[in-house]
Amino acid sequence: MRLSRRALLAATTAATALSAAPSASAAERRRHLRTGFENLAATAYAQLSGDRVGIVTNPTGVTRDVRHIVDVMHADDRVDLIAVFGPEHGFRGTAQAGGSEGRYDDPATGLPVYDTYLKSGQPLADIFTASGVDTVVFDIQDVGARFYTYIWTLYDCMDAARLAGKRFVVLDRPNPVTGRSAQGPVLHKEFASFVGRQPVSQAHGMTVAELARLFNGEFLTAPVPLETVGMTGWRRSDFYDASDLPWVPPSPNMPTPETALVYSGTCLFEGTNLSEGRGTTRPFELLGAEGIDGRWAAAANELGLPGVRFREAYFAPAFSKFQGRTIGGVQIHVHDRAAYDPVRTGIGLLVTAKKVWSGFGWRPDNWIDKLTGSTGVRTMIDAGAGTDDVVAGWQRELAAFRRMRKEYLLYT
Repeated sequence: MRLSRRALLAATTAATALSAAPSASAAERRRHLRTGFENLAATAYAQLSGDRVGIVTNPTGVTRDVRHIVDVMHADDRVDLIAVFGPEHGFRGTAQAGGSEGRYDDPATGLPVYDTYLKSGQPLADIFTASGVDTVVFDIQDVGARFYTYIWTLYDCMDAARLAGKRFVVLDRPNPVTGRSAQGPVLHKEFASFVGRQPVSQAHGMTVAELARLFNGEFLTAPVPLETVGMTGWRRSDFYDASDLPWVPPSPNMPTPETALVYSGTCLFEGTNLSEGRGTTRPFELLGAEGIDGRWAAAANELGLPGVRFREAYFAPAFSKFQGRTIGGVQIHVHDRAAYDPVRTGIGLLVTAKKVWSGFGWRPDNWIDKLTGSTGVRTMIDAGAGTDDVVAGWQRELAAFRRMRKEYLLYT
C-alpha cells in the first residue's frame, strides 16, 4: 500500500526546487530568489493552461512589487482565473483572529470570493464544485509553526479538492524562520483540531510545498492530483531577510519576521492566563500578567537558553487579555537567531513563570494541550519538571517525524 501510494505521489507531483549555489553571497541570493508564483508566471502560466482556476490566498499572495497575485492574474489573458477562496482573516485581510470575510464579490476584480474558514471535507468540496473551477491553486505565506492555521487550510483544501475531483497546485514561498530542522512536540491524533490536524512537530521546518507533499504522501486518505511550483534560490538555512521579498503580515498579530521567529514557542502562552502580547506592538515577544515583576526575567536568564536574553518589561495591551491595564513580564531579545530554539525557549518561559508567579494558571479548556499536541507538556510542568526534562519527553516522537519529513523536502 505504501509503495503504490508513494509511486502515485511521485507521478502526480511536479516541483521546481533549485537552490542557490553554496558559494552565493547573501546579496546574490536576494537577487536570485524567486517564489513559486514568479516561476509560474515566467512560464506564461503553462501549468494552468486550459483550466478554469480558483486560488486560495490572502494578503501575503503578492509579487515583489506588492501587487496582489489575484489582481495580476485577473488582468492576464493567459490564465482563466474565475474564483478566489479566503482563509481565516479573509482574502483581503479584513478580519481579526477567529474571523473571516464570508462570501462576497471582490470589488477590485468582480471575482466571487468563497469563505473556507473552518470548512473541510464534503462541505468544502461542494464549494469547489459550485465555483466551477478545474484546478485549485494555493499561495499563502506560512510562518513555520504547526498551530498557524494556514497550513491546515492547505490540508483541508487538498482533501476537499480530492473529494471534488479537482487538481491542486501549490506555489511555494520561504519558511521565514528557515527550514533547518523540525523542533518541538509532535501532535497526538486524539488532540487534532484546526491548530493541528495531523502528527506534525510544533516547529516543522518545512515550506508549504513540502508540507503539501507530506500531507499527500502520509495523511490524506487518498492522494490528490498534486503539483508544486517551487522556489529558486532558497536554501534551508535562509531566514526571511535572505530574500528581497516584502513582508506582508500573514495575520494581524504577525507584524514582522521577528514575530515569526519567536511565535512557535511563545504562542504557548495562549494556553495560559498570561498575556501573549496581543494588543501590543510586539505580540509574542512581550509576555506578562498583573503581579509579575523582574523576578521572571531573572529566572529566565538563569536558564542560559541559547541565542536569547530576557528583559523585565511593563506594558498595557490595547485589546485581548488585560486590555488597558499595565502588567509586568518579559520581552524576548534574540541576539543569535542561528542558535535560538524557540520551542525550548517557550517551555523555559512557562516553567519559570509558574515558578516565580503564584497566579500562574492554564486556560480552563486546556488549550495548551491542543497547542502542544498532547497532555505531556502541561502535566510535566505541573509536576515540577524542568525545561530539559520537558524537552526530553518528546525527543523520540520528534526523531520519527524528522525521518518521515526528510522524504518530502525539496531544497538543500
